[in-house]
Amino acid sequence: MTLTLHLDTGAWREHLRHVADTTPGLVPVAKGNGYGFGLGRLTAEVVALGADTVAVGIVQEVAVVRRAGFAGDVVVLTPWTPADGTEVLADPRVIVTVSRLADLRTLAAGHPDTRVLLEVLTSMRRHGLPTSELAQAVAIVTGSRLRVEGWTIHLPMVVSGRLAEARALASAALQQLQVPLWMSHLSADEYATLAGEVPVPLRLRVGTALWLGAPQTRRVTARVLDVHRVERGERVGYWQRRLPRSGYLVVVSGGTANGVAMEAPTAAVTPRQRMLAAASGSMEALGLALSPYRIDGKKRFFVEPPHMQSSLVFLPEDAGVAIGDEIPVEVRLTTVTVDRIDG
Repeated sequence: MTLTLHLDTGAWREHLRHVADTTPGLVPVAKGNGYGFGLGRLTAEVVALGADTVAVGIVQEVAVVRRAGFAGDVVVLTPWTPADGTEVLADPRVIVTVSRLADLRTLAAGHPDTRVLLEVLTSMRRHGLPTSELAQAVAIVTGSRLRVEGWTIHLPMVVSGRLAEARALASAALQQLQVPLWMSHLSADEYATLAGEVPVPLRLRVGTALWLGAPQTRRVTARVLDVHRVERGERVGYWQRRLPRSGYLVVVSGGTANGVAMEAPTAAVTPRQRMLAAASGSMEALGLALSPYRIDGKKRFFVEPPHMQSSLVFLPEDAGVAIGDEIPVEVRLTTVTVDRIDG
């Protein structure tokens, strides 16, 4: 009863090595669910790549990558606040991100040897110091023993205007303090262009493009657990919904415990993407939700919301599916936890 990630390990590692070899200053990002692979496995790959630095999402993940064998510098991407405590600050190879003047003052006063990255606010409007506060931040660190490792700039994923924004913010930051720049979401070409323009070292954090950038190397499957002939009007499932037509009820592995069908907001940008999102929402309002499970080349509808570790999907025709078959599942690995990795 498993949701399985099938991985062509050799081809995947060739991709990882290509990214590492073509990205000077690479900082692999290993956070959250490990992009579907798990933090432990990603840490082992980071060590194999010979990276000197890894970026994690939150302070609690520092211990995870340490236990997995990474001894180099660890950057914590979520900005530090006093609520995060001070234990992580005792590790001389941890670099914390700071995005508020008040938190910077707290570190300067009570933890003077902390290694910090000063985050600049971008058009994402998530974390960061606005350009109007950069001079104040530099004044705080200049009068302290804080070890400033650089400015960090987390850019949006939309390509249009991204390099121009990177240039403008980098210029504003470097006018205040000449330290390395740490960037996210630049393409290889954008990175090379910017690296040739700035007078300081440039580091590029890469997560999705590194771990998930070679989709041909992986696939996710679910196991068919049961198949039942059902008739129109028959009640099925936890919620005893009546079936609108006769067909087959297929029980497949994978459910809410795996993150199946636990949706994030759509990133629809183009008119076509918005149209598809609207159509999907209209179907769900009618009680018809398309599942990520493919049988006989088609995505099939859920009979009801997924269960903890299994789901019910409906087939209107006999597709020849049998107990024990492995069927493809289209899921985002950043939101799914598989039961097993084959590879």
